[in-house]
Amino acid sequence: MKRRTFIAALGGAAAWPVAARAQQSGKIPRIGVLWHAGNEQEEAPFLGALRKGLNDLGYIEGKNIELLNRFADEHYDRFDPLARELVEAKVDVIVASVPGAGNAAKRATTTIPVVVAYGAEYLVQELAHPGGNLTGLSAMLFDLAGKQLEILKASIPNCSAVALLWNANTRFSQYRSRAQEGADALRVSLHVVEVRSPDELERAFSAIGNAHVDAVLLHPDALILVQGSRIAQLALAKGLPTIAWIGIMAEAGALLSYGADGPDLFRRAATYVDKILKGANPADLPVEQPTKFEFIINLKTAKALNLTIPPYVLATANKVIE
Repeated sequence: MKRRTFIAALGGAAAWPVAARAQQSGKIPRIGVLWHAGNEQEEAPFLGALRKGLNDLGYIEGKNIELLNRFADEHYDRFDPLARELVEAKVDVIVASVPGAGNAAKRATTTIPVVVAYGAEYLVQELAHPGGNLTGLSAMLFDLAGKQLEILKASIPNCSAVALLWNANTRFSQYRSRAQEGADALRVSLHVVEVRSPDELERAFSAIGNAHVDAVLLHPDALILVQGSRIAQLALAKGLPTIAWIGIMAEAGALLSYGADGPDLFRRAATYVDKILKGANPADLPVEQPTKFEFIINLKTAKALNLTIPPYVLATANKVIE
């Protein structure tokens, strides 16, 4: 898969007939959105960013666009029926919040355009020419595993063993293999501890505690994201620092986070929706790489763990929570 950054759209794309139909008929375009969490409140940072992106392009919900939000509530088996529900509702575009939702949308339709707001790189063969009816934004999720371990090692110099808290429900194993490669390069032992539901988190942290690790690397996954506050509390109870892939995890109590700016990707997903509604073919819209990355340190968590973050690490942070 090619990994260089691509421009937003290729000129002269053929019109996509299903998306153009709403425009031609004068009806308000209907955008179906597949969310991994349980409600609008849990998705507020991302739903708010998507709405802002649409507003910036002149779309006002209820006036010239309609959002049909569907929530899987962390049950991955719900993505397929929810995707079929959106297809039956004859939406003009489906926005998928995570790769699992995008996969379900691909299974449900080959004609309705699908925009994956976060993690589209998992679902296409080539970033420059996605092909088919799916495109969207890359979060470079598996590419950042090694960097996250480097940051963890720099922040905790005596770190020699790390647990990877892993959602075993995932169909995408690339992050796990990249994390192992990064750990091997740093001569850090990696212990994978699997969970399949929120009910297994306490057991998982008991296993992590028994593994005598120095820190926890959090799998970039929807289940882990929604359980961020609880995971931070469980880690703190075990005296373990954590590193995540997205800023809201640090705000929820993780010690560190490094990754693509998630809300920014959802804001940019609106540009794909706009282009498709204006006739662009998703097969010809390149998957874009992130343009904003965030490194966040939660000093409140550091203090609770009795950790001192080295000054040179603090100096590189985009944000410090005090």
